Amino acid sequence: MHTSEFLVQGMSCGGCEASVRKAVSQLPAVTDVQVSAQSGRLVLSAEEPIDDAAVLAAIDAAGYRASSI
Repeated sequence: MHTSEFLVQGMSCGGCEASVRKAVSQLPAVTDVQVSAQSGRLVLSAEEPIDDAAVLAAIDAAGYRASSI
């Protein structure tokens, strides 16, 4: 199992968390997504390494900005 962490900017509520979670969950091989608007952190687990650029693009498409930790 591979884990990656990101900081997401612009989330302020549970709806924001759900939007980001849905966008990232659709990436291939992703098995779990934990996201917190309070801390701004997103942690994803995947069956294989996930390209950070793909995760950042999915978050951007959901309307938020992010950076890898």
